[in-house]
Amino acid sequence: MNQLPQRFKPIDIFRAITMLLMVFVNDLDPVKNVPEWIKHVEKNVDGLGFADTIFPAFLFIVGLSLPFAIDSRIKKGQAASRIATYILTRSFALLLMGFFHVNLENYNPSALLPKPVWEIIITLAFFMVWLDYPAGMPPRKRYALQGAGIGLLLLMALLFKGGSVAHPVSLRTSWWGILGLIGWSYGLCGIVYLLSKGHRAVLLAAMAFFFLFNLAVHTDRVDELLDEKPFIWLVGNGAVPAFTMAGVIVSGLYTRFMGKGRQGAFFAILLPAGMAMIALGFLLRSFDGISKLKGTPSWVGICTGISMLVFGGLVWLIDVKQQQAWFKIIIPAGTSTLTCYLVPYLLYSVYKLVGFTYPAFLNEGAGGLIRSMLVALFAVVLTGWLEKRRIRLRI
Repeated sequence: MNQLPQRFKPIDIFRAITMLLMVFVNDLDPVKNVPEWIKHVEKNVDGLGFADTIFPAFLFIVGLSLPFAIDSRIKKGQAASRIATYILTRSFALLLMGFFHVNLENYNPSALLPKPVWEIIITLAFFMVWLDYPAGMPPRKRYALQGAGIGLLLLMALLFKGGSVAHPVSLRTSWWGILGLIGWSYGLCGIVYLLSKGHRAVLLAAMAFFFLFNLAVHTDRVDELLDEKPFIWLVGNGAVPAFTMAGVIVSGLYTRFMGKGRQGAFFAILLPAGMAMIALGFLLRSFDGISKLKGTPSWVGICTGISMLVFGGLVWLIDVKQQQAWFKIIIPAGTSTLTCYLVPYLLYSVYKLVGFTYPAFLNEGAGGLIRSMLVALFAVVLTGWLEKRRIRLRI
């Protein structure tokens, strides 16, 4: 295996930028009178908003990081079974958090606990279970805190009430949420990478399979050719793991060429490939259009290409031109990403508990854009403050 070149710089900065923008577009969602191209496009509209490119970029980054995590364990001599357990454990943690978050969308106003209280408690429980505990902490104390966190999650599951006042329901799956989709994709692509031992031909075949499966779904060919479709399980329609596997493949290119000082070869492959994916996406637009909510092949192709080109630009800026200092303020979003993702859940819950609302001019137009960016920056700065005090999640 090749040496991993400056592993944390371009990938972590790409992750930090994406996390900052994810908080920004999420906060911007209710803001009125802002340019439509910034927001998510509606389900039945053929189009691509800026917000529709953020989640694919994050899935792509999951793939960029995945080989580093697995290869480092292989180099340490860990058995494949132990590495598989590590992959599946991380996947399960994301699935569980995503499961709780999805049920927030269906919270019943007649539940025993107000929604913001329930939301704060499950978020604190996540920290208790998956906190990056100091190595020197006595195991008994750590296990006690983790056990208390698990107990809190179980209690919140019992106290949860969803649905309507007339028809309450308990915790249930609808979709897996952002974290859950990341968890499924990480687990699936991680196992493929482990079993293939990073063999490029297998990884390319896996990406092709995910992409073609996605295309088949949107042409109804899966129904025509495979009566057993319900037994061919992929998270969603193959779009999510396709993004992650694309990141895995690009990560291999990055390690192979940049690690050996062959910068020209890396860019000569990555940039045309990125442009080709965008072109392919537009060529496939007739298959249900460009739609994030439908997970169409066109959306997959275009957003994969965009992610490839952005990563190439960051590699040039950071590895070649050594300009990583530009991104110093947002780095915590790339090194404590899960913490940064959860900070807004606490922030918005506190807003609801104290009855805080923004002045009207911050809920629309330029004022709303500025507000959402400041909220995103605040989440990143708070994450950095917590990180310095070793308060961050690690799964």
